[in-house]
Amino acid sequence: GNCLLPGSPDCRTDLICKGLRCLFSVPKAEVHKNAHHSFGRFGFQSPQLLGEKPASLQNNSVGRLPHLFLAQNIQSIRSFRTSSSLQAVQFPLFWILVKPIQKLFAILLGRSIRNWWKALPPNKRELLKESAKKNKWKILLGVSSLGVLFVVFYFTHLEETPITGRPRLLVFGKEHFRELSEMEYVMRMEEFENKILPETDARYQVVEAVFDHLSESNEDIPQISALKWVIHLVDEPDVNAFVLPNGQVFVFTGLLNAVSDLHQLSFILAHEIAHAVLEHAAEKASLVHLLDFLSLIFLTMIWAICPRDSLALVGQWIQSKLKEFMFDRPYNRTLEAEADKVGLQFAAKACMDVRASSVFWQQMELAEAIQGQPRLPEWLSTHPSHENRAERLDRLIPEALKIRESCNCPSLSGPDPRLIFRLNMQHLLESSKGQESPSSTNQDLSNPKLDFPNT
Repeated sequence: GNCLLPGSPDCRTDLICKGLRCLFSVPKAEVHKNAHHSFGRFGFQSPQLLGEKPASLQNNSVGRLPHLFLAQNIQSIRSFRTSSSLQAVQFPLFWILVKPIQKLFAILLGRSIRNWWKALPPNKRELLKESAKKNKWKILLGVSSLGVLFVVFYFTHLEETPITGRPRLLVFGKEHFRELSEMEYVMRMEEFENKILPETDARYQVVEAVFDHLSESNEDIPQISALKWVIHLVDEPDVNAFVLPNGQVFVFTGLLNAVSDLHQLSFILAHEIAHAVLEHAAEKASLVHLLDFLSLIFLTMIWAICPRDSLALVGQWIQSKLKEFMFDRPYNRTLEAEADKVGLQFAAKACMDVRASSVFWQQMELAEAIQGQPRLPEWLSTHPSHENRAERLDRLIPEALKIRESCNCPSLSGPDPRLIFRLNMQHLLESSKGQESPSSTNQDLSNPKLDFPNT
């Protein structure tokens, strides 16, 4: 369809996007988008055009929210995850190489202990049991000493998270991850070799302008000003973006097709900047390494105690699932929520409309509901649910608005974008009456959460 993008004043007639939806427009221009991976047919109005300099974002209100939402045009959309599953190398290279060997060694050790015990004559087993009972206090003292050493190691490796001040465990040096992120960067560039869009692409220039504006508005943060940020726009339909610890930014064109305006795009990019600033990659790797070390002890015990290999395999699977759902996934959701909070502050300092952040996740939730995707419990996911994410952001928006005001940002004009979304929801419900749709979809849309706390 026709695409209106920043550039020359006559870009209305010069630029045509091949099947891509529009995010931006020239003054007084109305843009409608209707393409695959879209929420439907939206209309956009933008009173100002994004200029060539990122500073123009601070004084202009760019990209207002849609005013039309037709249910019959809604297409399939991929679930958005703001962090790539391989956002950064998870461990230093040494531990990447030795981890499988450690696991194999634990299995062989536990199996050897089991076979050794089975091969002992009954009288020797009784003697060992009696010896263990006599020396139980010495054994308990040895185990307690190891526990004390573990606790000392944990507390001596605690650091405060930048900005939030949350205590967290850091086992590996931060410089290791910057070096390993170079390896990850090479791998990514090879993976997207033929899909990286040139810097002359208008979409790249928009992403670059928004990102530069965010970084310049938050240059008082040492972690932001110290890094050299490099943007890569990948021509992929996936709704995704991620940042490596060395400042390499990857944005997929599918993300541009999912956001409704520059404010939403700014929040998503600020979220990814927050991941890098808060050093979540090193923190997560430290936790994983610590849990892996403890799991090796339990893995050895499982293979030593279970009488058969089949039972040991079942026990090993149960142990891995317990570790995943009790530690890995909840901790990852915590990091995502923290990146949302700090990213919202970054967007507020850049004078963006922070209220659009919760609207984005409401749009994602609505799109999944209309598509009929099953709604899984949050504890099964590595990311917070769209619904909980929107609600949490609604609670944080009043504080972000105060930050925005303290930065002498221009007042927000027009209605609250969350109110606009509510009207769109009502319009969607009215237009969908009498039309056949999956029962699950009707159930999800019949009682939408439209209340906005703390507004």
